[in-house]
Amino acid sequence: MSERLIYLPLGGAGEIGMNAYVYGYGPAGRERLILVDLGVTFGDMDSAPGIDLIMPDLRWLEDNRDRLEAIFITHGHEDHVGALGLLWNRLRVPVYARKFTGTLARMKMEEAGQPLDRLRIVAPRPETVQAGPFAVQFVPVSHSIPESAALIIDTPAGRIVHTGDFKLDGTPVVGEAFDPIMWHDIAQERPIKALACDSTNVFSPNPGRSEALLANPLLDFVMAQRQMVVATTFASNVARLKTLADAGTAAGRRICLLGRAMRKMVTAAIETGVLRDFPKVIGPDEAAELPRDKVMLIVTGSQGERRAASMQLSMGKYLGIQLKEGDTFLFSSRTIPGNERPVIRIMNNLSRLGVDVYDPDDGMYHVSGHANRPDLEAIHDLLKPQILIPMHGEHMHLREHMKIGRGKGMASEIVTNGMMMDLTGDTLRQVDDVPTGRIYLDGTVLIGAMDGVVRDRIRMALNGHATVSVIIDENDDPLPDAWVETMGLAATGRAGVPLARHIESELADYLERVDARTVMDDRKLDDGLRRIVRQAAMDEIGKKPEVKVIISRLAAD
Repeated sequence: MSERLIYLPLGGAGEIGMNAYVYGYGPAGRERLILVDLGVTFGDMDSAPGIDLIMPDLRWLEDNRDRLEAIFITHGHEDHVGALGLLWNRLRVPVYARKFTGTLARMKMEEAGQPLDRLRIVAPRPETVQAGPFAVQFVPVSHSIPESAALIIDTPAGRIVHTGDFKLDGTPVVGEAFDPIMWHDIAQERPIKALACDSTNVFSPNPGRSEALLANPLLDFVMAQRQMVVATTFASNVARLKTLADAGTAAGRRICLLGRAMRKMVTAAIETGVLRDFPKVIGPDEAAELPRDKVMLIVTGSQGERRAASMQLSMGKYLGIQLKEGDTFLFSSRTIPGNERPVIRIMNNLSRLGVDVYDPDDGMYHVSGHANRPDLEAIHDLLKPQILIPMHGEHMHLREHMKIGRGKGMASEIVTNGMMMDLTGDTLRQVDDVPTGRIYLDGTVLIGAMDGVVRDRIRMALNGHATVSVIIDENDDPLPDAWVETMGLAATGRAGVPLARHIESELADYLERVDARTVMDDRKLDDGLRRIVRQAAMDEIGKKPEVKVIISRLAAD
C-alpha cells in the first residue's frame, strides 16, 4: 500500500505522565496527523531542581505542523491537558474536548493568553469529528475525573481504540458509568485493528473497586472522630470530593475546601453540570471560629506539594486554621511513585503536632482510577483487537501488558517515546526513530533539556560553586590578589583555614608563575584558573565545584 497508518508517542510511553500521542495516515512521510493529549509531569529536586512543570518536546510535530489536523484531549488531568496552554502556540490547530474537559482546557488557554476560538466542545458518541482522514468519536469511560473519554479513531486502514485513562466502574458517584453494552456494540460495528490501552495498573491482580464502595467506610470514619477532621485527595477527583463532603455533612460537620485547585475544580464541575447537590461550603475564617468537632477540611496536597494546603497545615497555621493534638488527617489518595518523601514529611510533621494520620494502604478509603489486570483482560476479550499497543505506563508496565496481549494471540510490542510504528499490516513494525525530549517550565520561561540550565543546576547542587575574579593590569600582568567566593561548600577545609582564603593563596602562586602567552589568552587563563580552584577544593574538602571565572583587564591610558 502507498499509504500507511502510524502511531508515534512523544510522551507518556515508558513513563507515567506527560502524555502526547500522534496518529497519522497517508503516504509515507506525508501522513496527515492528529495529536491525542498534551500533558505535563512535575519536576523533583533530584532530577529537575527548581523546575515547576515538564512537557514533551514537540520539535518533530512543529517541523510537521502543516500536516497536523487537530488535537484531541481525552480528559482533564494535568498529565493529559496541562501543557495545552503553554505549547498550543507552537501547533495552532483546533482542539477538541468534551464539555468539562473543555472548561479546564479553556482555563489553561486563558492563563497562557491563547485564543479561545480554536477550542471546540464535542458531545460524546455518536457525534463525530472529521479531521483529515480521521473520524473521531469521544466514548464515555469511568475514571477519577468526570467526563473522561476513550477515542474511536476510524481511518481508511482500520479502527483504532485509544482508551485514555479508564476503569470499569458501574457506579462512579460522579460522571458516567462504564457501559459494557455500548462497548460491545463498538466492537461489533467494525473490527478493531489496534487498541492503545492504559497499562498503569497491569500488576494489580484483583478486579478494580467502584468509587461508590467508599461512601459507607468514609462516613463511618468521619463519624468516629471527636475533633477536627482533615482529608486530602486529588483535586480533580470530583467524585471523591463529593463522597468526602457528603460524609462530613452527614456527620454534622461544615465543609471547608482549602486549596485553589480544589475550589476551581468544584466550581468547574458545578458550572458544567457534572456535579450536583454538593454541600454548601464555608470559608477558612468561619471554619476557624467553629467548634473543632463541627468542621471538616478537604484540602489539596495529597502528593506532598510544598505549596499546597496539606504541607502548609502540617507546618503550622494556614489561613487562620491550626491543627492540634487529637485532630485527624486522612489521605484518601494513592501516593504516586516518586512522591513518597514529601508525603512522609507531611505525615511526620502532623505526628509532631499530635495529629492522628491515616493513609489508604489498606484500601478502605481509596480506590484507583485505572483498570486492574483482570479489567484490562476483560477489555481485550470484549474488543478483540488485532494489535495491542500498551501505553500510559513505565517500561515494566508496558512489557507486562505486551506479554498479556501476546498470550491472547494479539500482535503487541513495547513502544516507547519516539518509536514511530506502522500499523498498516497485521503487526506493529517500527519505521522511524524520532528524537524526543523534554521542555521545562522554569519560573515563567520555557527551556529545552539541551539548554544546559537544569544540568548546570544539578551540578551546582551536587558540587557547589566558586566564583573567581582576577584583574590584569595595564601592562598585561596579573595582580596576584585573586578574589574567591564560594557557595554550597564547606567554609573550612583540612588546612583549618577558610576555604576561599586557601584557594586564593593557591591562585596567587599560579598567577605569579603563569607565562605571558597564557595571560594574553582568556580561554587558556580561564582553564588554568578553573583547574587550580577545582584541585585546591578537592584537596581540602573532597569536592570539585563548578567554577565561574571573571577576568577584568585594565585599559592603558
